Amino acid sequence: MAVSRAESENQNTYLGQIWSIISPTINAMVYVLIFGFLLRVGREGIENTIAFIVVGVFMFRFFERSVMAGAHSLTKNMNLVRSVEFPRAVLPVAGVLGQLATLLPALVVMCVISYLSGLLPVAGDVTIDWYWLLLLPAVALLWLFSTGCAFMVARWVAMTPDLDNLLPHAMRILMYGSGVIFSVDRFVGQFSWGWLMEYQPVAVYLYLVRSSLLNEPAYPPDVFMWLLGIVWAVSFAVVGFLIFWSGEERYGRD
Repeated sequence: MAVSRAESENQNTYLGQIWSIISPTINAMVYVLIFGFLLRVGREGIENTIAFIVVGVFMFRFFERSVMAGAHSLTKNMNLVRSVEFPRAVLPVAGVLGQLATLLPALVVMCVISYLSGLLPVAGDVTIDWYWLLLLPAVALLWLFSTGCAFMVARWVAMTPDLDNLLPHAMRILMYGSGVIFSVDRFVGQFSWGWLMEYQPVAVYLYLVRSSLLNEPAYPPDVFMWLLGIVWAVSFAVVGFLIFWSGEERYGRD
């Protein structure tokens, strides 16, 4: 189900699955141009603005699309839910796995752009070393966390469909509050509550991916952040599943 959904997403276009790479690339380049070069947001403390924003946009796009896939997993398959007996948890899991299948080729493009940006005179170096191997566990943790979030929103949207209209706005707020296009600690570190934004889950996973790929002094490999990422991922996966499972018998009957 996950693979078929990933393949059907762009099946009616000329470029097909290539759009899964083109779309986040264009999206990232727009943010780089506007926020990185025109507004010069986040330049202080960041040596390679291009790679910094590209990594943030690619990773957050996966999380955002995973949450939206979870939100629609029940509502768009209600006929299936009402006619076939099967574990309903399959639906949000398949939705997030479909986004993961789309993300994998995009990760290659993200790494290539990040490395090539380091060759520009206006950006800091991006060297290929063994830290790049940490990208895989970082993405795995983000996938597990996203699955937990998908469980939650699937249950909540099934109970209150109006929440589906609020999710895009919540995602936009979360994007700006997670350091996708600027370094969180540079802007909120001066406030006593700044640590809340720095250690919230999405910001943690962006930190892990950036510390794996980039040579940013502000994002060194940190064992504490890895432990925090594991705790967030496992906690949200377990709690999200329990929230979703508690409404198992009501799906399709309300």
